[in-house]
Amino acid sequence: MENFNNITVLFGTLITLLLSVVAYFIKQLHTDFKSMEKDLVEVKTMALIIKTEFKSDSALINQKLTYLERRVQLLEFQHLKNPENEK
Repeated sequence: MENFNNITVLFGTLITLLLSVVAYFIKQLHTDFKSMEKDLVEVKTMALIIKTEFKSDSALINQKLTYLERRVQLLEFQHLKNPENEK
C-alpha cells in the first residue's frame, strides 16, 4: 500500500509538472499572438495610409492630365483657327 501511495504521489507530481510546462508554453503562445495581432494592426494601418496616398496622387495626376489635354485642345483650336500659321 505504501508503494501505491508513493507511485500515486510520483505520478501526481509528474502530471502537475507537465501541466505547468504546458501552461507556460500556452502563456508564451498567447503573448506571441498578442504581439502578432498588434503588428498586423500596424501593417493594416500602414497599408491603408499608402493606399490613401496613392489614390490622392492618382487623382492629382488625372486632374493635371485633364488640364493639359484641355490646354492642348485649346492650342490646336487656336492654331487651326488662325490662318497666319498655315504659311
